[in-house]
Amino acid sequence: MNTDEKFLHSDETREIIGCACEVLNCLDHGFHEKICENALPVEFKLRNIPYSPQLDFDISDKDVEVGSYIPDLITFDTIVIDTKTIDTITNHETRKMINYPRVTKKPVGLIVNFKPAKLEWKRVAL
Repeated sequence: MNTDEKFLHSDETREIIGCACEVLNCLDHGFHEKICENALPVEFKLRNIPYSPQLDFDISDKDVEVGSYIPDLITFDTIVIDTKTIDTITNHETRKMINYPRVTKKPVGLIVNFKPAKLEWKRVAL
């Protein structure tokens, strides 16, 4: 890939990762997932990053509602964020994240893992 090429919403993704790094630096690792999820909007507000927490999206099968999905956060009205505090991001989390942009109609998903000493993240785009 040409280094001048950009991924879809790469600037926004970079800003989110910067916020997550700051949260990890301030809190340190070892907190429960909800603490990290709640700390991200604090950093988003400081950096004037638009976000929506806990929106509810219906999931249908053959036009029958079978449940709902509530993402942790949506930023820039384009990126679904799933916060984690797990040993490492696996294919399981990645496969789940592939569904989230489809359900929310947002083009990018971002898994952010706060458990390792160094922030771990994985980006998924439709």
